[in-house]
Amino acid sequence: MTTNRKYFIAMLIVVVTLLAACGNSSDKSKAESKNESSNSKSLEGVENNDIDNKTENASESADNSELNKQEDNSSNSSLGSTTSNQKDEYLKQLNEMEEADRNEEAKTTMVEMEEQEAERYKKWDESLNEIYGVLMDQLNTEQRDQLREEQRKWIEHRDATAKESSLKYKGGSTESLEYVATQASLTKERCYELVAKYMK
Repeated sequence: MTTNRKYFIAMLIVVVTLLAACGNSSDKSKAESKNESSNSKSLEGVENNDIDNKTENASESADNSELNKQEDNSSNSSLGSTTSNQKDEYLKQLNEMEEADRNEEAKTTMVEMEEQEAERYKKWDESLNEIYGVLMDQLNTEQRDQLREEQRKWIEHRDATAKESSLKYKGGSTESLEYVATQASLTKERCYELVAKYMK
């Protein structure tokens, strides 16, 4: 009987020890989990501030002329990171933007379609401005002058082509839609062109 009692007490001590160890482990896990949660909240705050700052920068640059706006964005490079293979990084992100355009649900009313194309144009124009700014930081003086002149001519070409394309629908409800859609498509092409031609 005393042997069974000793055995029972030993088993009880082992069980209590295990339960205590599990309880400490659980408390430690909870503390680590709370720590990770507060760290992720801190990071979210930083990311939200970054987004707010980028939004403010974008709206400030909208007041400048087209070319000046592109030059002013040289300090903002959220689209591509400054990695050793920046060109591939930009091409990947441009491809993702294009894929998002293809997968976006097409609007049905003329007003909605025009708003959708205006948004698409805005998105590609912001990317173009950023790419232009990054290139102006990377290129030497002669290349910068060449790119600046080339970009001025391209802006004139883009607007003239959009106007010509929209005149097919002169007076119709699709005239302004065609204008902004052409601008968006040409701007997208220009993003790829600048990355392919100048990006390192």
